[in-house]
Amino acid sequence: MTRVALVTGGNRGIGLGISRRLVADGFAVSILATREEPAEVLAELRELAGSDALVRYVQGSVADLATHARFVDDAVDAWGRLDLLVNNAGVGPSVRTDLLEAAPEEFDRVLGINLRGPYFLTQAFANRVVALRDEIPDDRPVATVVNVSSISATTVSVNRGEYCISKAGVGMATQLWAVRLAPEGIVVYEVRPGIVATDMTAGVSARYDRFFADGNVPIARWGRPSDVAGAVALLASGQTPYSTGEVFHVDGGLHVPVL
Repeated sequence: MTRVALVTGGNRGIGLGISRRLVADGFAVSILATREEPAEVLAELRELAGSDALVRYVQGSVADLATHARFVDDAVDAWGRLDLLVNNAGVGPSVRTDLLEAAPEEFDRVLGINLRGPYFLTQAFANRVVALRDEIPDDRPVATVVNVSSISATTVSVNRGEYCISKAGVGMATQLWAVRLAPEGIVVYEVRPGIVATDMTAGVSARYDRFFADGNVPIARWGRPSDVAGAVALLASGQTPYSTGEVFHVDGGLHVPVL
């Protein structure tokens, strides 16, 4: 049977790269995003899937907990099963601001989307997987959760503290859900991208171009959405059934301490 994946923010940037890869790997994919239905993106994905019925789109924000049931229900109603949740949707602060001047409203917005929303969407997804389950096969998990985090989970940027804290929180959420869901046959992983070329980094591209040129990253190039998608596809493949709570860095080696 066709495996089913839910991807938040799967219509642009890293998320679109993930959606493309999962569709190419044979998943039916449902995307949750805040924008109006992107006709061209969905047409591309449906052509890649070879069927309009294998790609769905739900408009809404992961920060809105009422949206979670609607997102999960839509996929189950369409396909009758759930295999993969990719918590990818995320935002940075509207304006990068020094810690001494940061606004609590912006802190709440970033954490609501990046941490609180995925935390409770994982809860909704896992509860539905358990409800749908007939039995747990001995040799592979029932379902997989992949949290797309960031190198900012451990790397400080004092002009976007709310973003760093949200991603550090995702790291702990990954560990928590990995332990809690292991008895349910659900494995949980975290993918930590480094500096990836998306609209989120476009405004600071000159700074990161210099960062690469100065030799700060062992693989001295920008990351691509397809790089992150490859890691997600590996973890979603079911080939690592005895691993959970793992962090997979997609950062060109940026996380490696170097003297």
